[in-house]
Amino acid sequence: MSDNEAEETFGEEEDNAEEAGGEEGDEEVLGEEEEKLGEEEEVEEEEKVPDLALTEEHIAECLSLLCKTGDGLAHAYVRLDVHDRQLTDINILKSFIHLRYLDLSKNNLKDISCLSALTHLLTLKADYNLLTTVKLEEMPFLQVASFNDNKMKTLEGCSHPMLEHLSVNNNLISKVDTLEPAKLARLHTLELRGNKLTTTDGFCLPNLKNLFLAQNVITVIEGLDRMSSLTTLHMRGNQVKTLDGFTDGLQMLQYINLRENSVMEVKTEVPKLQCLPLLRAMVLSENPCTEEDDYRIEVLIALRKLERGKKRKLMLRIKRIHNRKKIKRNEEVSDEED
Repeated sequence: MSDNEAEETFGEEEDNAEEAGGEEGDEEVLGEEEEKLGEEEEVEEEEKVPDLALTEEHIAECLSLLCKTGDGLAHAYVRLDVHDRQLTDINILKSFIHLRYLDLSKNNLKDISCLSALTHLLTLKADYNLLTTVKLEEMPFLQVASFNDNKMKTLEGCSHPMLEHLSVNNNLISKVDTLEPAKLARLHTLELRGNKLTTTDGFCLPNLKNLFLAQNVITVIEGLDRMSSLTTLHMRGNQVKTLDGFTDGLQMLQYINLRENSVMEVKTEVPKLQCLPLLRAMVLSENPCTEEDDYRIEVLIALRKLERGKKRKLMLRIKRIHNRKKIKRNEEVSDEED
C-alpha cells in the first residue's frame, strides 16, 4: 500500500553557471515560480467549487426507513442518503437528531463537525469528499465509519466507544498516533490502504482483528505485538525487505499477505514466522525471493502448518524431491563401494 528523496550537490557546475551569467539560477527561479503558480491554480480550482447547501427539500426526497425514536414515544425517518449531490454545506443536519444511517459520499464537503449533534448515528459514509479532518465529538453509538478518498492527514476524532469498522483508504495519513485505544475497545477492522505509512508502529489496539495496510510505503514491521487479537494482516504493495517484527505476542495471527514487497530471501526470512502458532495462510508472490527455485517448498518446510497454496500437491512434490535425493545418495554410496 512509493518514494525516495534525491540529494543534489552543486560544485564547479554552479560556479560555471554564475560565471556564465547565472542562467541555471534563473531557470531554477523560473521553475519555482511556475510551481507556485501551479499550486495557486490548484487552490483557485478548489475555491471555484460552487457553494451548495443541503436543504429541507433535498432531505425530504432522500429520507427513508421509518423507526421508533430512542425514547419509543414517536416515529422518525432514520436513514438519509445524499451522495453525489455536490454539497458543500450540511449544517442543516444539526436538527435531524434521530438519524442513524447517513451517506454523504461524493460531495465537496470540507467540514462535517455539525454531525456531532447526531448522537444516535450508527453508520456514517463520507467517501470522496474534500475532508482534511473528521474530528467529531464522541459518538456514543457509531459502529461503522468510512472516510475513503479524502485528504485526511490524521485520524484525530476517529475514536468512538462502539466503533467496530473504520475505513480510511486513499488519504494522506503518515502516522496513526492519534488513535485512542481506550475508546476503541470494540474496533475489529481498520482499513488504511493507499496512505503514506512508513511503519506498522503506533497501532496499539489489543482487540483489533483485521488490519489492511496495502499500497503504503511501509519498510519496517514493528509494534505489532500490541495487537494480540490480530488474525489478518494485509500489506500488499509495500517495501518490506525483512520479516523482523513478528513475535509470539501475535498468538491469533492466521493470515499474512505480503504480495508485491521486497523480501529477498526465503530461507533466512520465512523461519522468523515460526513464532506464530496459528498461521495458516501466507502470500509472498511478486517478491524478489519468489524467483528462487522451489521457494514455495522452502516456505512449507519452514511453516508446516500452512494450509493455503495447494499444500497437498506441494507436499507430494517435497516428498518426491526428498526421494530423488535419497536415491541419488544411495547411488553415490554404491559407486564408492564398487
